[in-house]
Amino acid sequence: MRNFYLSLLRYKDHLIFLIAVTLSLTILLKNDSPDILIIRGKFSDYFSFISSPFAWVKSMAQLQEETQLLREKNIQLTMELEAMLRAQEENNGLRDLIKFKRESQLKLLAAKVVNMGASSNLSSITLDIGSNHGVKENQPVLVPEGVIGKTVVVGEKSTVVQIINDVNYRLSVRILPSGNAGILQFISNDVCEVRELQKHAEISIGDKVVTSGFSQIYPNNLPVGEVVEVIDERGSFQKVAKVRIKPKLGALLNVFIVVEEINEVD
Repeated sequence: MRNFYLSLLRYKDHLIFLIAVTLSLTILLKNDSPDILIIRGKFSDYFSFISSPFAWVKSMAQLQEETQLLREKNIQLTMELEAMLRAQEENNGLRDLIKFKRESQLKLLAAKVVNMGASSNLSSITLDIGSNHGVKENQPVLVPEGVIGKTVVVGEKSTVVQIINDVNYRLSVRILPSGNAGILQFISNDVCEVRELQKHAEISIGDKVVTSGFSQIYPNNLPVGEVVEVIDERGSFQKVAKVRIKPKLGALLNVFIVVEEINEVD
């Protein structure tokens, strides 16, 4: 208490001055005379001029906050749109699969791709069904666009499929309408080569390529692709046909395993 009293005595002049200024301003601002109104106006102008930078900074901060909220909303809407587009694409694919299974003359098991490239020395995909669902080794795997491979490793609940772009994959095929048969091997991207075709075989660009039926694995006439180029090799008794396969191997989601052939495929 004594220290407080000493402080008041030490700064009494400053305190009296502050109280006097406060009382003067209070009395001055409560006066409604014309001169006081002019002073109030001048004071208001000075105050607004001084406070305008602070108001600008505040508005910029609010604008930045609103911009950030709009960016977050934009990202959210973009993600929702992408999800809707993916769902629509998946629904369209599932609709095509259901139609294919309904019209097919094969007994098919539907499977979902759960992994790609499970083996380092094999181009493959992994499916979510296995021997518990009736899957066996060396069964054809296809999509509505065509053959994509065969089962090679079958577990109780999963299956590894060797797909057509594996370096060791071979498929006996027939080119229609000529009926010439050959062996198909993947080259690059979505292009394969069919070799061991007869030199005089009449093959044209656009001809359909299907399974030959010579293999014990693949029924005949399963779709494979179409011819995009025919090469006559000099000094050879064979022709080479380049074939583009239709399935998009990098975007496989759902496939079918051919369990057995119900009737002969047309």
